[in-house]
Amino acid sequence: MSSISKFFKNNIRQYGMVIALAFIMVLFQVTTGGIMFKPMNITNLVLQNSYVLILAIGMLLAIVTGNIDLSVGSVAAFVGAVSAVMMVDNHMGVAPAMVLSLLIGAAVGGFHGYFIAFLRIPAFIVTLAGMLIFRGLTMVILQGQTKAPFEKSFQAMAAGYLPGMDLRWHGLNIIAIAAGILLSVILVVAMLRARGTKMRYHFETMPLWLDILKIVVIVGAINLLTFELAAYNGIPIILIILSVLIVIYTFVTQRTIVGRHVYALGGNEKAARLSGVKTNQILFWVYVNMGVLSALAGLIVAGRLNAATPKAGTGFELDAIAACFIGGASASGGIGTVIGTIVGGFVMGVLNNGMSIMGVSVDWQQSIKGLVLLGAVWFDVYTKSRAQTK
Repeated sequence: MSSISKFFKNNIRQYGMVIALAFIMVLFQVTTGGIMFKPMNITNLVLQNSYVLILAIGMLLAIVTGNIDLSVGSVAAFVGAVSAVMMVDNHMGVAPAMVLSLLIGAAVGGFHGYFIAFLRIPAFIVTLAGMLIFRGLTMVILQGQTKAPFEKSFQAMAAGYLPGMDLRWHGLNIIAIAAGILLSVILVVAMLRARGTKMRYHFETMPLWLDILKIVVIVGAINLLTFELAAYNGIPIILIILSVLIVIYTFVTQRTIVGRHVYALGGNEKAARLSGVKTNQILFWVYVNMGVLSALAGLIVAGRLNAATPKAGTGFELDAIAACFIGGASASGGIGTVIGTIVGGFVMGVLNNGMSIMGVSVDWQQSIKGLVLLGAVWFDVYTKSRAQTK
């Protein structure tokens, strides 16, 4: 029993948010008369929140280092505007335009990173300036107008689905069902191998029944999602992109030296520097990475809207920051996971979606989301203070 309580104590924030997400979804399922779990609504949840989740992954690394980036929404709008000039006005091909857009995002991130990492100007100030600069440049590029339309292939990245939508069995998309089963098998094998590795090296493990319960819950959630997607149009392409990013960044943050250095920098910069970590370079590349992901989010927003607009990306930085903190990142740095951030992003997305279906006014929506964010940060401070007193 002690090992179970220790497990939940060590993971209370992450699993607490998963339980909260499940509770919120069930609550809205009841209050919206069954609309929340309809296949079309689940698909829309994925499509509507994909760009915020992409931004949140990059924001997590910035927050883990003890910093923040307020410019991501403006950078996304700026890159969307530049891509529109290249593709709509100058008829550049989709592939080279996207590559150039991502490179521009990297340059913007490097611009911020240089001032933050090497000149030691506070990230809040630098990225606030960047937010104003790139929002202004977006207005200049678009001249207050909307540029559209984009090519179909570009739109498909943000609003399209995997081929084979007509491959159906009893009304369900076969590819989506097969993807859910395949992913379930891969995860079960990976989790069992991880448990075996821990036992082989005599590391502490959870009781077997608890590991099995965890696997059952995760596999059930995956297949429920793919079943819902299969009942509509299948798997959105953006979900594939998001899944690849989650896998890559989870691996980088948990299994690589670079990831350990990022967490070391956020935990104690002076100690990390004395240990040989090149803190300035790490911080610089964190912001380059943030610029690339902001550019990718900007391309996805433009593709989903099929237009580049001057107001695109407004408020994205707040949603991304909220997703990180709700998902377990610490405001003081050094703590946070990619999976937790994704869960936090979906908490905000489900709140937005559910309240919109219920007809809650925008004013109340903002207030409720603010209270949720405040509550999540309070919970983080509370659990830390309790851990320190024991």
